[in-house]
Amino acid sequence: MADSELRAVVLELLDVQAVKFGQFRLKSGLTSPVYFDLRVIISHPELLRQVSSLLYKCAEDAAAKFDCVCGVPYTALPLATIICSTQDYPMLIRRKEAKDYGTKRLIEGNVQPGDVCLIVEDVVTSGSSVLETAQVLQAEGLKVTDAVVLLDREQGGGARLKAEGITLHPVISISTLMSVLLDAGRIDEATCRSVEDFIRENQTFSAGQQNDSSPAKKKKKCAEPSYGERADLPGIHPVASRLLRLMEQKSSNLCVSADVTRAEELLEIAETLGPLICVLKTHVDILQDFSPEVSGRLKELAEKHNFLIFEDRKFADIGNTVKHQYEGGLYQISSWAHIVNAHAVPGPGVVEGLRAVGQPLGRGCLLIGEMSSRGSLATAGYTQAVVKMADEYPDFVFGFISGSKISSKPEHVHMTPGVQMQSGGDGLGQQYSTPDEVVGSKGSDIIIVGRGITGSADQLKAAEEYRRAGWEAYLSRLSALS
Repeated sequence: MADSELRAVVLELLDVQAVKFGQFRLKSGLTSPVYFDLRVIISHPELLRQVSSLLYKCAEDAAAKFDCVCGVPYTALPLATIICSTQDYPMLIRRKEAKDYGTKRLIEGNVQPGDVCLIVEDVVTSGSSVLETAQVLQAEGLKVTDAVVLLDREQGGGARLKAEGITLHPVISISTLMSVLLDAGRIDEATCRSVEDFIRENQTFSAGQQNDSSPAKKKKKCAEPSYGERADLPGIHPVASRLLRLMEQKSSNLCVSADVTRAEELLEIAETLGPLICVLKTHVDILQDFSPEVSGRLKELAEKHNFLIFEDRKFADIGNTVKHQYEGGLYQISSWAHIVNAHAVPGPGVVEGLRAVGQPLGRGCLLIGEMSSRGSLATAGYTQAVVKMADEYPDFVFGFISGSKISSKPEHVHMTPGVQMQSGGDGLGQQYSTPDEVVGSKGSDIIIVGRGITGSADQLKAAEEYRRAGWEAYLSRLSALS
C-alpha cells in the first residue's frame, strides 16, 4: 500500500471518529487512551469499500492462501462481505451463540472440512476475538493459518496468535497511525506519548503465556492521579486546583445547569442543590429579572455551599468585543463568575480579550472542544486545534467543554454536557450520555446535568442520584487503573 494511500485512510478514520482519544475500557479488560470504533465506517460507503480493498490487498501481499473468508462478528462482517463479493470467495458467518431452534449451528454457510479460512478483523488487541473465531472454525474441520486486520494495537495480539499457529497481517499498526496523525498535526506530542507509554506498559502476551491471557491476571498500570492529586500539580491553574480540591472534599463531580428564566428559581436551585454540586452553570442572559443583587446573592451562596459559578456565555467574537462583554454591560460577568467558556473559531484573539479581563481577577476559561448536539461541526481536526490553543494560554485556559477527554494533560479539566440517566436525544438535536459513559468510558471529569434535575419533581433527590452516579463512575475508573 502506498504511503499516500495509508495516510489518507488514517486521516479519514479520524475524521469520521473511528479513532478517538480519551479513556476507554477494552474487551481485554484494559483501559486505553485511544479507542477504535470502526463500526462507524459502515455509514461511509466509500471508506468501507476502501478499507475492504486494503484488507484483501494485505492478504494478497502476504501471499496468504485460503479457500473461504470469515469476518469476526460483528464489525468485520460487512468487510468480509465486500471482500467475498468483489473477489469471488465463499463467505462463512460465525454466530456468537447458537440459536435454540433451526440448525443450531455456530457457523453459517457451506462448510467444506479441510478448507483454509481467512479471518478478517477490524482491531486486534489481545487477539482473543480472532482466536475464538478460529477455534469455532477449526471445530468444524476448517484450517486457519492467517488473519488480516485493519488496525493492530501492537499489544501482543500478533504474538499470541502466532503461538497458536495463526499469522496476523495488519494493514495499519498503531505506531504508524500515531506517526501519521502527529506529522499531520492532528494530535499533539503529549497524546502520542501517552499512547506509546500505554502500549509499552500494557502488553497482553509474552513468551510462555500461551494459554493464560485472563484480564484478571494482567497487571494494570498507568494509574491516573485522583482529583486531589491533580489539584496539587505544579503549575496547575488556580481555578482548576480549587475546583478539583472541592470535588474531592464534597465527593461530587456534578455540575447543575440552571437554565431558568427567573432569578428566584436560580437562587433557589443554588440554595437547595449547592451542597451536592461542584459547579453551578448559569445562562444569565435568559433571566427576565436580572439585577446586580442577583449576582451578589449568587456569590454568597457559592461561598456558603463551596461551589464555583460557571457562566455559559460561549464567547465567540473578536478580542476587543468579548473583553467588553466580559467585564461590562448589564451583567458584568467577570465580577461574579469564576469560570466562562469560549469558542475557538475566532482564533486566539477571543482568548486574549477574555484573558486581559479575567486573568488579573483569578478567573479561568474553558474552550469548547466538542458539543453534545447532533450534527455539530466541531470535528476531530477542530478539537485538536482547540487543545493546542489551550496549551498556549495555560495562565487562563484550564480545560474544555467536550464529549470526552480530549487532552492527556492531568492539569486540564473536562466538563461534559448532555448527561442523563438514559442515553438518547431530544427533538432539538441534543444527544444524551449516561454518567458512567461520560466519566467511566469517555474519561471526562465533570458531568453537566440540566433537565434531568431541574425538570424533576424532586430536584434534591434527582441531584443526589446524579451526584452518586457520577462519583461512582469516577471511583470505578480509578479502581480500573490501579
